Amino acid sequence: MDYNSVEEFYKDGIKAVLIKGVKNFELPHIFECGQCFRWNIKENGNYIGVAFGHVIEVEKKDDNVILYNSSEKEFNSLWVDYFDLKRDYSEIKKILSRDELLKKSVDFGYGIRLLKQDPFELIVSFIISANNRIPMIKKAIKNISEKWGESILYNGNIYYSFPSIENLHKASQEELESCGVGFRGKYIKHTVEKIYNSMNSENKEYDKIFDINWIKIQNDDECHTALQNFIGIGPKVADCIMLFSMGKYSAFPVDVWVKRAMQHFYLAPDVSLKKIRDFARNKFGDLSGVAQQYLFYYARENNILI
Repeated sequence: MDYNSVEEFYKDGIKAVLIKGVKNFELPHIFECGQCFRWNIKENGNYIGVAFGHVIEVEKKDDNVILYNSSEKEFNSLWVDYFDLKRDYSEIKKILSRDELLKKSVDFGYGIRLLKQDPFELIVSFIISANNRIPMIKKAIKNISEKWGESILYNGNIYYSFPSIENLHKASQEELESCGVGFRGKYIKHTVEKIYNSMNSENKEYDKIFDINWIKIQNDDECHTALQNFIGIGPKVADCIMLFSMGKYSAFPVDVWVKRAMQHFYLAPDVSLKKIRDFARNKFGDLSGVAQQYLFYYARENNILI
């Protein structure tokens, strides 16, 4: 466990949680390593985000972390798992650092933690992410949330939850496209429809291949294959969904930054994305996804070029 204790308090009328003795937790490392799109930095250096229908603001002070707009009960039921605080990342880093080449990335992104996010939100979000830039991805998700999500008031500002499956199912392809998703509108419409129908089908055996809960409990390789039954989800997007929301830590998403990092540290420049993925999974095993995050963050922050 990567924290010592938790206590609830109030500041300026806002309920908050003080997490004491937190290890391996740096805000930019966690929120800027490509795994989430609904977190933004404030002028004071805190990060504010929306997850699972809640708005929280996160502040880091020395070895303590403060979650504003939360309670101890909510921390124990939601945020301790969301921030993966029950895992010992010091041990993970120790194991991965046995590889001298990877150690450089681990040391650089020492405060990374893998968030456990909502699978439905991640499915839609990473369909939007395909061949897209992060500012555009964030804007599209924000637009979708404002149109079909629920409003949440925090500290005088209104935020929006990511839409439920039922609410987003009401959206037409044209309405989705108007939110800035472009050609991905038809993929999102198809995916949401398949998920919605699987929830409401009388033939559960036939429709289980589109059932998120069923997909999530499959082994890693079967989960990876099942996610690609949705139009708009290829190997890389499937790996992202698995890794950031389904607890499948052998997943190894390969984007342009990870490809550059792997070529920089390990492989020849002309290696295919599949070969990079296979090489990494064989090398890093069940910690492949954590290794991927260290590599991604190192490559992007240092602008590695091949």
